[in-house]
Amino acid sequence: MGLDGLSRRRRAVAGIGVAALSITLAASGCAGSEQSKNNAVAGASTTALPEEPATGTPVRIGFVSTEGGAVVSLPEMREGAEAAVEYVNKNAGGIAGHPVELVVCKQQEEPTSATKCANEFVEQKVAAVLSPGTSQGGTILPIVAGAGIPYVTLNGVSQQELTSPDSAALSAGLPGTITAMAAAAKDKDMGSFTLFASDGGGLGALANAMGAPLFQAAGVKLNVVPIPLGVPDPTPLVASGLSDKPEGVSVIADAATCASVYKAVQTTDPAVQRVFIPTCLAPDVIDILGVDSVAGSIGITATDYLSDRPDSVLYRSVLQTYAPEAAVAGAASSGYQVVMALASATDNIQGEVAPASIKDALRTAKSVEMPAGGGITFTCDGTAVAQMPSICSRQMLIGEINDQGVPVNLKVTG
Repeated sequence: MGLDGLSRRRRAVAGIGVAALSITLAASGCAGSEQSKNNAVAGASTTALPEEPATGTPVRIGFVSTEGGAVVSLPEMREGAEAAVEYVNKNAGGIAGHPVELVVCKQQEEPTSATKCANEFVEQKVAAVLSPGTSQGGTILPIVAGAGIPYVTLNGVSQQELTSPDSAALSAGLPGTITAMAAAAKDKDMGSFTLFASDGGGLGALANAMGAPLFQAAGVKLNVVPIPLGVPDPTPLVASGLSDKPEGVSVIADAATCASVYKAVQTTDPAVQRVFIPTCLAPDVIDILGVDSVAGSIGITATDYLSDRPDSVLYRSVLQTYAPEAAVAGAASSGYQVVMALASATDNIQGEVAPASIKDALRTAKSVEMPAGGGITFTCDGTAVAQMPSICSRQMLIGEINDQGVPVNLKVTG
């Protein structure tokens, strides 16, 4: 897809909340492609799965799947979740001994279908609702919470998801992403850093409010440059943002904006160090920028796709067994992570697995390792981010981007 095609997609995404989707996909690490599927696992180890079938009564768990929309459709998220459920039920003894019955509802990132899904979850009497990340969390959460059902998202976006006592947002989201950027700038001894942020939903102002104290504490001067939605050519804005010769640069936006801004950066200051969020490592973006221009840069992610850590080996093994067509370094990871994280956090439930026991388990579990998370942990007791008590972690992963566009040699920050 060329820049014109990506620009058309950018304008469409703007209509459904580009800022929300950008944050969601950034933290999810959605950068899958045929290239990722075929090459990223080359030489990456897998293992045989144990035999430990669940034997208790089934527990229904709702799953919000973003599928069928005119602008964005990510069936890989569902495929990753379904693979994780197969593993939990057949190989890991279930959730507290109970097999999971996944109640999937497909919504199109707009309120009508999202409301339908929320009502369906209530009617199906699910014990919890899982979301890998959606711009419609603010629509779904109040409905399911009103029925006493806990809502667990990998990446919270809406105010409700980030502050409600009925929500657990497992990953660090925008606060963690900006924290990781500041840490990367400090690690590389940068004195100044320019962040180009899509100017939708107040994202630019939010990024500046969060980022200014973090970068100041790291000893790095931060300059946030808003990029208006649908701007046909961001080159003048990029040139202005680079006029004071920053030592580092990053972009928080949808894939189309990432492509156009980084293309302008390459033209204006090809030597500046770049920090990429996963959305900006999407295959279409890399095709435009060229993988050679991306390799060696700094990558931020929440998923350890390729290392030999046991949880990463397990992730690849589960996908290989139950979702062999899914890209390892792609959107399937977010569906997998949210299911497996719920299983880990609720492992100590005694007796019935119900909304109340799941909610209590989430609020009392401490330092739970994120599956395929490279050592990231989450604790959902409201202390990770004081102003956003539903966020369960401040941690992200930083690594060098390899010749497949995947961050490797990862370390936890935050």
